[in-house]
Parts: sequence; structure tokens; C-alpha cells
Amino acid sequence: MNKQPPLPADKKQEAQQQDNKRFLLRYASLGTQLLAALGIGVIAGLQADKWLHSSPLLACILPLLILSLIFYKLYKETSRKKPNE
Repeated sequence: MNKQPPLPADKKQEAQQQDNKRFLLRYASLGTQLLAALGIGVIAGLQADKWLHSSPLLACILPLLILSLIFYKLYKETSRKKPNE
């Protein structure tokens, strides 16, 4: 129906390299978001525990909550199908 003509070998290889770069950058950014969000969660939890004069309860709960939300986001990002599939 909507078939494209086959690409020459060098064009096909170049397109594959571009896809690999996009793939790498996509997951590198997800990893960076994970680390940054966990760091912010720990710092916010420690500050909230200091303000509330409580044991390190929020310093444990906030990063776990953030981690579960990020895993949910990661699941949604990776389970999407490409438009050409």
C-alpha cells in the first residue's frame, strides 16, 4: 500500500546508526531523570524530616514514591509501539 522503495546499503546503514543514536539518547535521558528525581526526593525528604522533627520517615518514603512513579513512566515509554509497526 504505502511501500517505500528500498534504500541503498549505505543509506540503510546510516539510517540504522541514526536510530541507534536516538535510542541511546532516549534511554540516557530517562536514566538522568531517574537520578535527578531520586536526589531531589532524598533532599526534600531530609528537609521535611528536619522541619517536622520526625525520624527519617519522609527521607525513605519520598524516594520510593518517586521511584515507583518513574518506573511507571519508564513502562509507558518503553511499551509504546513505533508508528511504522
